[in-house]
Amino acid sequence: MTNTITDTTENALYHYSPITERPPISWPDGKRVAFYVGLNVEHFLLDRPSTSIWPGTSELVPDALNYGWRDYGPRVGIWRMMESLDRYGVRASVLLNSDVVHRYPQIIKAGLSRDWAWLAHGRTNSILQAGMERDEERRFLAEVVGTIADATGRRPRGWMGPGLTETFNTPALLAELGLSYVLDWTNDDQPYRLNVPGMISVPYSVELNDLMLFGNGGTGERFLQVVKDQYERLRTDSEHSGRVMALALHPFVTGQAFRAKYFDQALEFLTAQPDIWLTTSDEIAEAFLVDSAPQRGRRPDGAKPV
Repeated sequence: MTNTITDTTENALYHYSPITERPPISWPDGKRVAFYVGLNVEHFLLDRPSTSIWPGTSELVPDALNYGWRDYGPRVGIWRMMESLDRYGVRASVLLNSDVVHRYPQIIKAGLSRDWAWLAHGRTNSILQAGMERDEERRFLAEVVGTIADATGRRPRGWMGPGLTETFNTPALLAELGLSYVLDWTNDDQPYRLNVPGMISVPYSVELNDLMLFGNGGTGERFLQVVKDQYERLRTDSEHSGRVMALALHPFVTGQAFRAKYFDQALEFLTAQPDIWLTTSDEIAEAFLVDSAPQRGRRPDGAKPV
């Protein structure tokens, strides 16, 4: 099997593996649900459409309405969220656009002092690598990873594409750069091995995600209830095998003043649960790789042979 996946009619990146037919996963100290905050720390270009709260002006240059909404995140929202994360001792797993290094160095400094985990998240959320040729993407990924490594003093272990985008070459190219996991495939409650040597998928969520929850008119009360419901069901499911709960957040959304208390209350609830492992996506990937080291007769994704 080659590392490059070119068949566009079948997903050769991973096998189908029902969660009921896998070897059990054990988290440290007997915890049942591994929880991490996926904090999207992003930069957006002024002259391109991107995530918008009001589509009516999204094609304008400049688009003061939508750009300003997004720009609230690094200016105000993230600092408000830091207060809650600090209050409950939660380390963020930062999905970092490499342009943030140059644009908002104060955020990098604050994250380093908090020992955040740093994942590569493209150069900017206004540029996707989807459609790139292999050599172009190799250069792009190397520049993104190198910029983050230089700024943080540690090489990223994980990747999430801007807009959760990849090419068929992305996982193999990331493996060449020494990364070990991706978040782009939001199809599971457990990590699993990809058919690219050394690469796994770690759960991320497009549903337990503030853009989805608040973007569809959701309230803070609903956000809090969804967080509780997610944890409680995953804890039930994890009786015999560990699960992962990812809370995907954007500072220009959750960092708004009128949502702050609900984020605070969500962390208060989660950090009080005795069966939760408060961790980072890096540590989840590392624990899974150790726990599921390939055994004779086991498929690359850890499932039983079929």
